[in-house]
This record gives sequence, C-alpha cells and structure tokens, in this order.
Amino acid sequence: MDWKHLLAYITGTVDQELLVRNEYLVTENRILRQQIKGRIHLSDGERKRLAEIGKKLGKQALEEVKIPAASCGAFRDVHQTNSVARSGGFSGTG
Repeated sequence: MDWKHLLAYITGTVDQELLVRNEYLVTENRILRQQIKGRIHLSDGERKRLAEIGKKLGKQALEEVKIPAASCGAFRDVHQTNSVARSGGFSGTG
C-alpha cells in the first residue's frame, strides 16, 4: 500500500470517528435539554466559549444542533463586543 492510499484510509477513519463523536454529543445534548426545565444560566466566560465555537460552526450548523435563537443572538453580541474591543473602539472599563 503506497502512502497516498494509507493517508486516505487514515483520513477516512478519523473523519468517521469524528462524525460518530459528533452524533453522540448532539444526541446527548438533546436528551439533557429535554430533562432541564427553564433557562440555563451561563457565566460570561461560558457564553464567550460557546460563542467562539458557534462562530466557527456557522448559523446552519447551529440550527442543526437546535441552538435556540436567543443563543444565536448571544453569539452575535459576544462577537460584536469582541470585535469592538479588538479595534480599540471600547476601553473595556466601566
């Protein structure tokens, strides 16, 4: 087996494992959401971490995971706040 075929095999195996892990996490997330009543309160740091990952995923992927629309807005708000802070348009104090 030459290296190209070996690389293709390994890549396919890794992709398949990631798909299975993702399917597990999505299913677990849905089950836990069904068990939780009311809103989940997140710290600013938790919201920021989720927003960063959500931005990488994109809106369509977030919809597939069934993230509530309010959370998508929170992702946008955190991203805009971070963009303003990086541009120097906001001192971060106060």
